[in-house]
Amino acid sequence: MKILFSPSETKIAGGTKQPKDNLTYLFPKLYDKHQEVLKLYQSYIEEESDETLGKLFGVKDITQFKSVNIFIDPTLKAIERYTGVAYNYFLYHDMDKYEKEFIDKNMIIFSNLFGPILAGYHVPNYKLKQGEKLDSFVIEKFYKEHFSDTLDEMLENEFTIDLRAGFYLKFYKPKVAHITMKFLKGGKVVSHWAKAYRGSIAKELAHYQPENEQEFQKIHFENLEIKEIIKRKNMNEYIFNIV
Repeated sequence: MKILFSPSETKIAGGTKQPKDNLTYLFPKLYDKHQEVLKLYQSYIEEESDETLGKLFGVKDITQFKSVNIFIDPTLKAIERYTGVAYNYFLYHDMDKYEKEFIDKNMIIFSNLFGPILAGYHVPNYKLKQGEKLDSFVIEKFYKEHFSDTLDEMLENEFTIDLRAGFYLKFYKPKVAHITMKFLKGGKVVSHWAKAYRGSIAKELAHYQPENEQEFQKIHFENLEIKEIIKRKNMNEYIFNIV
């Protein structure tokens, strides 16, 4: 099974491992493409004005982030670096060793800078506001163009659950069979709390590790009940009522 997951713009500071100690990159044949984006970002934050960087980072105080060097700064696993609603409900630190190992190797997080990476891949404490460009360079478009075919090949024989927010379809729209989810409260789609339920569902997936849709349907997700399943060409969309 593979879980597709969104990142978080909020992150925990610090780190211990250096980039040279990083896990093997998810796409060895695309390593140079990956580095192309990172080098462009590093040059950008070193050369642009504070005003431009404030927009790029999405914060007023840029002091911490303009001095970042993503190639030498201390790192943490992506799954430990990201905070925010979904990650607060995911509770990675409370998982047992077996569950953590599964997530490290089977959750693919779509970083706004690093693109699709494994949850166990180590990243520094960088900052990049969702959807921001590096001049005319559109990061999500670049990753979609160069990484989509490889992702489809990787996921072709995997039971895949896409728990990403809609924005991340700009990075990758699966052509392979997969499951998505939508959450309703009082008949209306929720947005903020959808993040919480995605985190809670990912936590249960780490525990049960279903290998197919039949096993997935046997999992009881707290405060959720299936309202309907909308079947499309390569996607089954599960509509959950929040109860």
